[in-house]
Amino acid sequence: MYPDYSIGPLTIHTFGLMMALGFLAAGAVAYFEFKRKDLNPENVYWLTIAAAVGGLIGAKVHYLLLHTDELRGDPLASAFSGDGLVWYGGLIGGALAGILVTRLYRLPWGKVLDACTPAMAIGYAFGRMGCFLNGDDYGRPSDLPWAMEFREGSPPTHGEKVQPTQLYESFSSLLIFFFIMLLRKRLKRDWALACVYLILAGTERFLVEFVRAERPGQVQQQVLAVVMVIIAGVALIWVQTRPEGKGELR
Repeated sequence: MYPDYSIGPLTIHTFGLMMALGFLAAGAVAYFEFKRKDLNPENVYWLTIAAAVGGLIGAKVHYLLLHTDELRGDPLASAFSGDGLVWYGGLIGGALAGILVTRLYRLPWGKVLDACTPAMAIGYAFGRMGCFLNGDDYGRPSDLPWAMEFREGSPPTHGEKVQPTQLYESFSSLLIFFFIMLLRKRLKRDWALACVYLILAGTERFLVEFVRAERPGQVQQQVLAVVMVIIAGVALIWVQTRPEGKGELR
């Protein structure tokens, strides 16, 4: 689509732009959610930075574990390339970085996680839009009316039309975001909102993999999605049914 856009001597990389907008949107949502939950919103700045750095590192590491051939070819170029990010690795890396910050500032982890849950959904929507503009992570060849050709994709589709799975995921994540925003006042227990998000995000990821272009580790992605949905579902039942004040996760 439009991986690069030039304004005079300035060249804007659309994927990087959408990633930046995603982190800004996520930070803004988290800021207001922190205020709503009577948490210090100033801590959102450090959480956003930590999640951004940890998420990018985790996403890159996961990608390289799935594409070890790139490490054998040119390790430094592969490690520091802007191409190749895997969502699960980003989720784990961002979560670990977030845990580090919450422990450092002695914040209640359950409340912080639920406050950041809508932010994760809106941030992912922007990220997938960046994939669409960059022309990567598209779907399988298709003759559907909305199938698209990515002439400057990564890699290009060379005249073949494919399903724009990036748009599927971006739209789905927006729906999840609005659903979470409607649900957040109904779920009073800490961790419950985050569990719902993981169930919805895992289900979406499992389904979209059926129409994504074939690539290394595709089955692993679906297995991880199923495992995530099951663990989050069990955790949600436990959180919602435990006696008030018992077994609180902090």
